[in-house]
Amino acid sequence: MATITETKLTGTGDRAITTTTLTASDTFEYRPGAGQVLTITNDTAGSLTPNITGDGATTVPVAGYGEVDVSLGYDLASIAAGTTVSIPLDSIRKYLSGTITMTGADAGVATLTGY
Repeated sequence: MATITETKLTGTGDRAITTTTLTASDTFEYRPGAGQVLTITNDTAGSLTPNITGDGATTVPVAGYGEVDVSLGYDLASIAAGTTVSIPLDSIRKYLSGTITMTGADAGVATLTGY
């Protein structure tokens, strides 16, 4: 299990971005409102199908719809070989409660940035 380490983009000038080679199950810390972006690059020969799950995510109310179950996590669209995707984490915040685990991205490379 790898921990995806955040690179903070506060201050001035450039900075080295920490990369993490992903395993079968990886974790990271979500900081609400910090402008965090998780980027996954697929350098493998096949597709990756990541799922991001917070162990404290259960259901959330959606106006006009009722309760929506988020406990199974957020499924990203398949990431084709040789491509990169970025996820602004505040956009999926309801899935990111508690300890966060990402599966399905084994051998991909991740970066996590924020302010």
